[in-house]
Amino acid sequence: MGDRTAKNRRMHMKKMFALLTALIISGLVIAQDYLNVMTFNIRYNNPGDSANAWPHRKDLVASQILFHQAHIVGLQEALHGQITDLQQRLPQYKNLGVGRDGGEKGEYSAIFYDTTRLQLIDGQTFWLSQTPDVVASVGWDAALTRIVTWAKFRDRKTKKTFYHFNTHFDHRGPNARRESARLLLEQVQKIAGKTVSITTGDFNSRPHDEPIKVIVDANNPLHLTDCKAVSAQPHYGPTGTFNGFRSKEVDDFPIDYIFIKNGGKVLQHATLSQTWGGRFSSDHFPVFARIIL
Repeated sequence: MGDRTAKNRRMHMKKMFALLTALIISGLVIAQDYLNVMTFNIRYNNPGDSANAWPHRKDLVASQILFHQAHIVGLQEALHGQITDLQQRLPQYKNLGVGRDGGEKGEYSAIFYDTTRLQLIDGQTFWLSQTPDVVASVGWDAALTRIVTWAKFRDRKTKKTFYHFNTHFDHRGPNARRESARLLLEQVQKIAGKTVSITTGDFNSRPHDEPIKVIVDANNPLHLTDCKAVSAQPHYGPTGTFNGFRSKEVDDFPIDYIFIKNGGKVLQHATLSQTWGGRFSSDHFPVFARIIL
């Protein structure tokens, strides 16, 4: 009888130890609060889009950001009026960035951030050109002015610091896209150093195109990592990220990406393809990643 009691006591202790271990692990996971990151080309306000014009889409864009509880959002093609519209619909967020032609002129590569979670420490914009500090400078064979807006944040929950870079590469110039990729890597290293950084954007490039190869080249110590490639949970949603306001993505290749550097764990990665009565929020799908810094 005594042997059985001792055996039961040992089994009970093992169960208690296993439960305690599980609780400790769970506590560690909870303590490492994740960040929800989104990149979103919202399509500039073009009245010629008719039923797909911005006045019919602005509530849809805001609803996706809110529903998916994005803590940081990198926007592309946003004109100043669109920034204002979204700010009105996202009261707990603030934004930073400038138009690519300076001040409020031209498209923004703006960053929206949830102020209940993130504290802005610093942020600026540079131009994708041979003279990145020159406002409205056009680089290489680019058809248009292109920019990168960056921000340094402190996470109010984890107390960790990280950087966010957001951009939109040129749609015409292949040399501009390649050189923009190289400049981006140099600037991320210069600005963020060894601190964790997240880079979002519409790169107008498929995974096998030269700009993306430059960015993710593991032989280059400055390289970034595609969040999709290292997500703990397999990618969810369509592969392509451009829909052109059609019933399905135009091709099976992404041109919108979320990259990470200097650590961090990607828990989930998705292309969000919701529609409302067949209507899309933009001609691009937003791309989403859940990340632990």
